[in-house]
Amino acid sequence: MMIALIVLAVVALVGLCLIAWAVGIYNGLVTLRNRFKNAYAQIDVQLKRRYDLIPNLVEVAKGYLKHERETLEAVMTARNSAVAVQSRAAADPSDHAAMSQMVAAEGGVSGALGRLMMVTEAYPDLKANATMAQLTEELTSTENKISFARQAYNDAVMSYNTNRELFPNSLFAGTFNFTPAVAFEIEDAKEKVAPKVSFT
Repeated sequence: MMIALIVLAVVALVGLCLIAWAVGIYNGLVTLRNRFKNAYAQIDVQLKRRYDLIPNLVEVAKGYLKHERETLEAVMTARNSAVAVQSRAAADPSDHAAMSQMVAAEGGVSGALGRLMMVTEAYPDLKANATMAQLTEELTSTENKISFARQAYNDAVMSYNTNRELFPNSLFAGTFNFTPAVAFEIEDAKEKVAPKVSFT
């Protein structure tokens, strides 16, 4: 009778330890998933700021770049495409399709802004415009913040993905739908460089 109670107590203790261990793995994955989602929220704030600045920048440039209408339209088209996919990616940064679309759209915005900045170099009056100078300064600051936020997000994604792939975490990840997260990396090497927006 005493041996049966000891065996039962040991089995119960082992069961409790296994449950605690499983809960620890699950909670760890939840924590890491929430961390990368929060990191994406920081990118999202800066992207919204960027999207708000772009129409103002284009509007000021319109008066000077009458022969560069195609460039201005390309900037606005790229910006509008990014705005269209932004909310879906912000709602669930673990959605592969949404993040892939967001990364592609952001690559388009960066490329179009870069081309606009190269064109504006040829217009000294535009470079001397105080409003344009202020907007480009704000855009430069925003681009830097996006870069830092993207690095923090990618670090959080790497931690989450690494943790979910480790054994035995991978067993829980598959069972409880902890899908891999997508890093925010711009594919085109030309688009990896933040647009130069200095008018000094």
